[in-house]
Amino acid sequence: MGIPKCPSLAADVIIEVDRRIVLIERKNFPFGWALPGGFVEVGEPVEETAVREAFEETSLAVELTALLGVYSRPDRDPRGHTVTVVYVGRAQGAPKAGDDAGNAALYSLEDLPSPLAFDHAQVVADYREFLRTGRIPVPACPPRSKN
Repeated sequence: MGIPKCPSLAADVIIEVDRRIVLIERKNFPFGWALPGGFVEVGEPVEETAVREAFEETSLAVELTALLGVYSRPDRDPRGHTVTVVYVGRAQGAPKAGDDAGNAALYSLEDLPSPLAFDHAQVVADYREFLRTGRIPVPACPPRSKN
């Protein structure tokens, strides 16, 4: 048996700063605004990826406070099947764009830029639900085909 072909693994962070969240404007495809994040390196724990990527893209030192969810829909990333682990974290200060980010800014949940890349509109909707209820939303599972 050979090595299985698997999806890529990533980590993203909803960074809270003074009742707003940090979004980055992507320099590379897929374009748009996104939560800071990126791919896990071999040998790196996912939570370390989240903190590292957040710092590389925003210059903010992030403290993770919650695990929001795992997003694995095969079409969520147009570059290929990518599973992401999304954390909530907090930081202080003003974000400064770096690495893959062309811009980094603070936004209120009521005034987000458009378009949001990947499935980040759904992730932000789940975050709103988390803030409202204190519960982690469970993504809907599509019905299995009967083969």
